Amino acid sequence: MHLDEGLLRAVWILAAAVGVVFLSARVRIPPIVGLILTGILIGPSGLGLVEEVEEVEALAEIGVVLLLFIIGLELSLGQLKDMGRAFLFGGLTQALLTTLATAAVAAYGGIPWSEAIFIGWVVSLSSTAVVLKLYGQRREMSTPQGRAVLGILLFQDLLIVPMIVLTPVIAGTEQASPLALLLRFGGALAAVALVAVIARFVAPRLLHLLVAVRSRELFILTSLLACLGLSYFTYSLGFSLALGAFLAGILISETEYSHQVIADVAPFRDVFASLFFVSIGMLVDLDFALDNGPLLLAMAAGVVLLKALFAGAAVKVVGYPVRIALVGGLGLAQIGEFSFVLMDVGRSNGLLAGNIYQLLLGTAVLTLLLTPAFVTFAPGIGRRVAALVRAADPESAAEHAGLSSHVIIVGYGLNGSLLARVLGEAGLPFVVIELNNSTVQQARREGVPILFGDASRQEILEHAGIERAQAVVFAMSDLPAMRRSVRLARGLAPAVKIIVRTRMVQEIDSVRLAGADEVVAEEFESAIEVFTLVLRHFHVPRNIIRTQTRLLRGEDYRMLRVPGASEGVSETVLQALEAGTTDLYRMTPESRARGGTLRDLDLRNRTGASVIAVVRGEESFPNPSPTMELEEGDTLVFVGSHEQIEAAFDLMEAYRAGES
Repeated sequence: MHLDEGLLRAVWILAAAVGVVFLSARVRIPPIVGLILTGILIGPSGLGLVEEVEEVEALAEIGVVLLLFIIGLELSLGQLKDMGRAFLFGGLTQALLTTLATAAVAAYGGIPWSEAIFIGWVVSLSSTAVVLKLYGQRREMSTPQGRAVLGILLFQDLLIVPMIVLTPVIAGTEQASPLALLLRFGGALAAVALVAVIARFVAPRLLHLLVAVRSRELFILTSLLACLGLSYFTYSLGFSLALGAFLAGILISETEYSHQVIADVAPFRDVFASLFFVSIGMLVDLDFALDNGPLLLAMAAGVVLLKALFAGAAVKVVGYPVRIALVGGLGLAQIGEFSFVLMDVGRSNGLLAGNIYQLLLGTAVLTLLLTPAFVTFAPGIGRRVAALVRAADPESAAEHAGLSSHVIIVGYGLNGSLLARVLGEAGLPFVVIELNNSTVQQARREGVPILFGDASRQEILEHAGIERAQAVVFAMSDLPAMRRSVRLARGLAPAVKIIVRTRMVQEIDSVRLAGADEVVAEEFESAIEVFTLVLRHFHVPRNIIRTQTRLLRGEDYRMLRVPGASEGVSETVLQALEAGTTDLYRMTPESRARGGTLRDLDLRNRTGASVIAVVRGEESFPNPSPTMELEEGDTLVFVGSHEQIEAAFDLMEAYRAGES
């Protein structure tokens, strides 16, 4: 291939990708779907702008290596521990059930068992990239379904490594004797052990030396060297490139520099991974797909139903109710990007003979294209099915029947648990509603009155005593479920006080319309806290600060949300900053000014600030005499401009340090 031909193909790929991904973003389709469509459009069976798919695949393989490298970087042992049941039990249940069911269907259709099991592996994997992108856009990562789906996806990402290792064995290209399997897995475990030793003793010191040089280029090159070097090392041992890249990521993930490596390598990953998804689209034979359209649609529908069923069962096994299980199951009801990697490995080992590869490829692409719709409509479907089967998992109403004038806390995350602790210490009655079963069990062991269930279900709110409650505090992350829960709570108890914590500003109006009395937006509260700290630094009087924060919080943060509504606040603060002010300084045991007099301090001449009062114990001394001796515990009341008071504070701190 001449240079000009290669450059022209690159131009076509990039131009088509930019156009299609731009249109995908406009209609809110994930970029990965747009890249696959790009490959179909410009590939051999499309417009034929790029005929040599193998050349693109060579670059795409680098993208796969970098994808697994990043996954290894992001998979720390602590993260896997936090996922707990969702990662281990949910992931194992989903993978095992989906593989066995798919293999049984394929074998029933006349496909040999070795190939049927491999097809089961391919179908069992879902798309981490697409699903997490969609959940992130919908702000559902911290919701119950988001946590459950993430745990299962992480298990699947780890599962790709042993699947790749075992593919040559089930294909018959390598001996399948117990000794051969033991040697193969022994080699993989030895490589993992070697990486663990390097990660523990060598990598941190090496990266520390590289960071000390302060060369970003050196840091990036070393990261890529670790990724590609270990990939080649495992490949030379007879394993896959992907295994080495994954191990390299794990190696660096246990160091303190992993986040910087991710930031530096991510742009390379994105470029080459984009080529990977484009190459997938190029592999689709449009003529074959059109000729076998009904069969492909039937296969895609079967895969979606099967995966939604077993993924939903896995989420239910973790301990979530039916509604969350259905939402999570539909979110995982596609064939993922690593399935394409596995299919390529299988094809090179003689699996997926005849038209099976194209059928599987077309089915995978169809399920990926349908995923945005699944994620969008899943909450509504889950709600309706849960209502039909009455699956609210209610507990005995007698457990909380004696509660009255209590607080109901919906959600036992950081905000909910802190509120519960404060209420408990204050002796105020409360009950918690939580969807995460492991969280519920842990809270019960700690003696927290907690109810497992879905607050968007009437039975659960009634069991929590909604009619007798003083207040309901919603600290949920699932916005659609929270709106339904607020609306239901308002209907069941019109007089109850409803307080809602939201993450984003855009959620305020919808929650208000649902029936909330008070809405606390984390996004604005953090800004108000910073604003308060800055004004305190400039010695703005506390009453002015309180007035401003009250105005900022008023009418659901209207002054912060509506352009042009904050002139009054700005003017008031400006006047306070321009005017003189007061502040307090307390004498500590370390202050060398103890025993001296105000005349000795000579604050007015040295700083311009004046002491207008001294507070000693319960007694106040306005306009103190210059000869008044200062004692430990005295509080001096300064008056002056902001600069003068700042100078007075500096002078007093100098006395404390013994510099004056």
